[in-house]
Amino acid sequence: MKKGLAVLSIMALGCGSAAGAPFTIEEASIASIHNAIQTKETTCAAIVDQYLARIEAYNKKGPALNAVITINPKARDIAAKQDEEFAKTGKLAPLACIPVAVKDNYNTTDLPTTGGNLLFKDTIPSQESAVTSRLRAAGAIILMKTNLHEFALSGTTVSSLGGQTLNPYDLTRTPGGSSGGTGAAVAANFAAVGLGTDTVNSIRSPSSANSLVGFRTTKGLVSRAHVIPVSSTQDVVGPIARSVSDVAAMLDVLVGYDPADPVTARAIGHIPSSYTEALNAAGLKGARIGVLKSFVGKEPIHAEVTAAFDKAVEAFKAAGATVVEIDDSFFDAGTFNRDYDVQKWEFKPLFNAYLASLGDRAPVKSLTDLIASGQYDKQTLEKFLTASNAIENPGQEKDYLARLAKLDDLRDRLLNHMAKNELDAVIYPEQMRLVVPITETNQADRTGILAALTGFPAITVPMGFSKPGQNAPIGVPIGLDMIGRPFTEPLLIKYAYAFEQATKARRPPQSTPPLTK
Repeated sequence: MKKGLAVLSIMALGCGSAAGAPFTIEEASIASIHNAIQTKETTCAAIVDQYLARIEAYNKKGPALNAVITINPKARDIAAKQDEEFAKTGKLAPLACIPVAVKDNYNTTDLPTTGGNLLFKDTIPSQESAVTSRLRAAGAIILMKTNLHEFALSGTTVSSLGGQTLNPYDLTRTPGGSSGGTGAAVAANFAAVGLGTDTVNSIRSPSSANSLVGFRTTKGLVSRAHVIPVSSTQDVVGPIARSVSDVAAMLDVLVGYDPADPVTARAIGHIPSSYTEALNAAGLKGARIGVLKSFVGKEPIHAEVTAAFDKAVEAFKAAGATVVEIDDSFFDAGTFNRDYDVQKWEFKPLFNAYLASLGDRAPVKSLTDLIASGQYDKQTLEKFLTASNAIENPGQEKDYLARLAKLDDLRDRLLNHMAKNELDAVIYPEQMRLVVPITETNQADRTGILAALTGFPAITVPMGFSKPGQNAPIGVPIGLDMIGRPFTEPLLIKYAYAFEQATKARRPPQSTPPLTK
């Protein structure tokens, strides 16, 4: 990390074209970055300089968000080569010069992959993740690896290697989790877009908490190969960005069959020519949207989230959608998190297999060794790791098998509600209460597990903020989750984009303002 930051002392904080017109990267989109390069308003190297300068100013200094574990020391060299290539050809690859914040559980063969764990701080795998390989091939620049809740096993983004990441909107709160480092980094404009992983709601929780868009796609649409695993049943990997359009552009690169993750065979025949074709500001006209009433909180602690959701429902109606309430107490998020989740049974064999894939590079050889080392965040992980390690034959455990059996019923129940009411998608608050303070070790009232258990696609979009307060000058972000039938990503993009354009809820945090020379 120090090596990556050392280059910052010679970098300008801004960049300009030959004519002197500045291009600033704060809230920049993929399209605006490409336009600025194509019109020669700026260069790829200058864009990377600006992002690195913001990391230098705000990651360990100023608000000290602590979102970044490792910076890519070759990022500027990669950018300079892209500038040379553009000068020769005048062409840009789909994600050329788009700096990406990558959650540090994706394998990268040029940077350590740590899972946020102290013992893995120098571990560089020999196999690149499928997703980062696709991004690089499309011209994206892996600018950094971000902090996460250690091994992606909880939801407040604290790790033995990276410490606690802070929420840029309220420095006394967590950024959500487990992909909170990516969430904070993208919200604070440390990168243009980011990558997260989602086993319960870990792409969408940080998106909700940081006024971002996060997409948990249908299980099988995006390869999970060479990402530190948690649960074969529940794991999905995917994008986090500041806009629906950027998420759509990322999906065009990320999706597709990969023999290294056989579940991606399900995606064949379900991939459109481009997800960006679904971007339609009038896309909610004529849509039928369900509201899952039991996922809307009724206690005082839920009040601010519920108020934002009520306004969101009215926005759907104003945009031309018909809204239908689903009143079924079976859909209880607390019950799903307690009695349906299967992480505990699946983690140990998957983790041990991942360690084996590292060969001699693995700092430990088994989950047993990791626990014995004591080198992990005990406060949040000890109970789970110990319980998972105690299961010798998960495939023969009655509780595990019973949970798996419940999942088909859960899928059918949701699909039946959608069928009976002729619904295109279903909405609810992504979390029933605001993201918790850093003094708490667990994010309560998570509803995102519905998508994780069914394997259905769900997109989170900003829907507002809590009331401003002493620690939150513009309030704490609140996100809306929208779930659909399998492989209806284009439909969800259309609806999310229409809602985004109607509400314009996204606002950048005040703790990380634009830099000045």
